[in-house]
Amino acid sequence: MTKYKLNNNVRSSSEVTLTSYLSGSMEGKKDNVFQIQLDPDLTKCNVCPSSCEYIDNGLAALEKTCDKFGLNELKVESLEDVCLCEKYNGGCKLCPRSSPAPTLTINLEGAQKECLSCHGVSLYQNSNGSYPGNNYPEKKSRWRNNMTKRAKSCCSKKTLLRRLPILAWLPDYNLSKGLADAIAGLTVGLTVIPQAIAYAGVAGLPPQYGLYSSFMACFVYTVFGSVKDSAIGPTAIAAILTRENLHGLGPEFAVLLAFLSGCVELVMGILQLGFLIDFISGPVSVGFTSAAAIIIATTQVKDILGLNFPGGKFLQVWSGIYEHIGETRLWDTVLGFSCILLLLLLRKVKDIKISDSSDNISDVAGIEETVSSSSKVRAGASQALWFLSTTRNILVVLLCSALAYYFDTKNQTPFVLTGTVKPGLPEFSPPPFSATVGNHTYTFMEMTSTLGSAIFVVPLLSILENIALAKVFSEGKHVDATQEMIALGVCNIVSSVVDSMPVSGALSRGAVNHASGVATPAGGVYTGVLVLLALQYFTPYFYYIPKASLAAVIIAAVVFMMELHVFKPIWRTKKLDIIPAVVTFATCLLVRLELGIVAGIAVNLLFLLYASARPSVRVTRAVSSDGVPYVLATVDRALSFPSAEFVRRALRKAPSDAPLVLDAHHVQAADFTAAKGIKSLIDDFHARGQTIIFYNVKPSIAEVFRGQRHKKAYLNTSCPNKE
Repeated sequence: MTKYKLNNNVRSSSEVTLTSYLSGSMEGKKDNVFQIQLDPDLTKCNVCPSSCEYIDNGLAALEKTCDKFGLNELKVESLEDVCLCEKYNGGCKLCPRSSPAPTLTINLEGAQKECLSCHGVSLYQNSNGSYPGNNYPEKKSRWRNNMTKRAKSCCSKKTLLRRLPILAWLPDYNLSKGLADAIAGLTVGLTVIPQAIAYAGVAGLPPQYGLYSSFMACFVYTVFGSVKDSAIGPTAIAAILTRENLHGLGPEFAVLLAFLSGCVELVMGILQLGFLIDFISGPVSVGFTSAAAIIIATTQVKDILGLNFPGGKFLQVWSGIYEHIGETRLWDTVLGFSCILLLLLLRKVKDIKISDSSDNISDVAGIEETVSSSSKVRAGASQALWFLSTTRNILVVLLCSALAYYFDTKNQTPFVLTGTVKPGLPEFSPPPFSATVGNHTYTFMEMTSTLGSAIFVVPLLSILENIALAKVFSEGKHVDATQEMIALGVCNIVSSVVDSMPVSGALSRGAVNHASGVATPAGGVYTGVLVLLALQYFTPYFYYIPKASLAAVIIAAVVFMMELHVFKPIWRTKKLDIIPAVVTFATCLLVRLELGIVAGIAVNLLFLLYASARPSVRVTRAVSSDGVPYVLATVDRALSFPSAEFVRRALRKAPSDAPLVLDAHHVQAADFTAAKGIKSLIDDFHARGQTIIFYNVKPSIAEVFRGQRHKKAYLNTSCPNKE
């Protein structure tokens, strides 16, 4: 008979039951050591309560069987503090070394044979390396091996293709894909030009800075981007966040913000810190997006009405509108609302279904040619309507500009115009690390201090926006979030060299890209070239663009960002989630956008902390298969310092007329405070003479509990036959 110490989950041992513990008192046992007799006629291994199947089924069956042994719960009596599984971390699972365990044999058909898992297998492979039976590698050499493997993986072809996606699709690039990219790129370019000029106004910058932000990122993303539909450039959310943190100090601060945002995004990608985005829950995201859309639309209302006064926050704008409502310009208001209506109508044009006239054609000669001709006409008409809907922004702006130019030839100015846009391409120069505003020169540290939390909030939300866009158009494929963060970081860093404000992927332009049939990220090249042509040759004509038309473009775009309709399903699903959504929405709207995000995350974390501090402790009476009554207590989550005292109080209220079995199956973690609480709990039960049994305790958690070195008996077991 071989003696083993039960650590916890002996999942396959039917010999160990609750009755074994209740048949005698705890005082007679030495540190809960029990004897297990395994019948040799059942071809059981002397160490694990499982059949040794490797002799008949080969090493593959052995590896599969070893995963079921549960040897991490067993310790050989003669080898204190040596775990049979943990010693080799999943390698040789039957003995820690050859000499101290000479009796590890298997009785099969009356013949004694050595266990091949311990002595016969010279090399046992797993993800941690190779595990020889008697030559376990030293810790130092394992560390070197891991470092060598990581270094090799960083220089592998697979890593190179993942970090430079252009190398993966460029060898297969052909004329068909090039034509599809050209059509999509030019279509997106016609969309981005009026949006870029308008977003510059949202950010409080001169209009040329919107165009400066719209070409370099397109070229860079072609090399580093992994999502073909993503169109990198200025966005509404990045623009409004830039405006809130510039404090009217000039474009140099916006360019530096783009550079610092790129650095943060690049570092997050390299360090794989994308998990930080997971702290922004769905309700918080909905509240932020809806509030940002309302603020952006609010800042454009004054341009729709033809008013001019400082202020870009929600309450400031509406207060200013109330004070200056008497200065409203009639024709700007008429033009603005007319443009909004026209843009919303053109948005729906693509959904018009053209009826098939061939349905009414009788079966006569030449019907096939008629049907074919009709189908081509229908397809052409559908494409024309789709193109009209997609290019609605540029069409409306061109129409309004032509109207303004006509009135200018008549020496009339019924509209407030954009004014002079600096012609030509931007100069290549490093981002500004100092700036002079008025009579004060800001150093780099003063500039970063002025930008404050925007240095982290802008990149975090840009990553969230870009990855959300990537997932929408991924068509079920895996999205490499790390690569997207790296690509976005490089885009912002390089774009800052050409006086760009922060950029990200825009969902509206991504939808245009996808609907245009883009084949590869090379579609951004054509978009960038079109923006460069506009900067070089067409900037003088941007003078005549009415501000009301640009404001209409922004309002018609952001009105669909408001996700107020999501509040109803949130209420139906879990009413408590409304609280972080409303807190985020109200704080963003009435205070600041970044503070709203922080407030929403803080509320969510409070909910999580409260849940961890108040786990569910369920206490019921039960009877074992042998008729022994006991009290079963179940804790449904981790034991940590906020919940330790709560669980202790709940268990002390349990009935004291029967042994208490604490089922820790759902307890995945524990800390020092929880271990102290368990120690106090054992003292409490010992004082009132009640047996307490810890059931299904995981090895790591059992070690935490033992760290208190309790002098009284610590009874820990597991049994598959749960009653």
